[in-house]
Amino acid sequence: MSRRRGRIVAFQALYSWDVSKSSLEDLLTFTWLEKDTVNTKEPKEPTASQKNDMDFASLIIAGTIDHIDEIDASIERHLAANWSKDRLNKVALAILRTSVYQIKYQSEAQPGIIIDEAVNIAKEYGADDSYKFINAVLDKIVKDEASKNS
Repeated sequence: MSRRRGRIVAFQALYSWDVSKSSLEDLLTFTWLEKDTVNTKEPKEPTASQKNDMDFASLIIAGTIDHIDEIDASIERHLAANWSKDRLNKVALAILRTSVYQIKYQSEAQPGIIIDEAVNIAKEYGADDSYKFINAVLDKIVKDEASKNS
């Protein structure tokens, strides 16, 4: 579950970055996550598993923002005719951005797992059928990346 939680946190951070223009530094402190935790009087020290989740999320967040122009260009190239990135809802765009980063820049990541995770996250957080759209775009990107590397 560690990688899944990290991907969810990363997509939420990218959504926040896009909507509120939060700085990378603010996103990587994860103080915005505290609002989602159970209210306790004393903050608890994160477990090793939670720290791994945050480290993985940090890698995706920073990498996605560092490569945002290339990622957005890749998304634009793989959208259906008459579509632009600006037409995408912010949740779908955040999921696509983090997934494309992983596909293009994390060579150890398996594209099939990334797509499955993106689809599941979209089913949970996205609009009704956005997971189908996300699946189609990511599938095209994976095929394009595979043809470049062969």
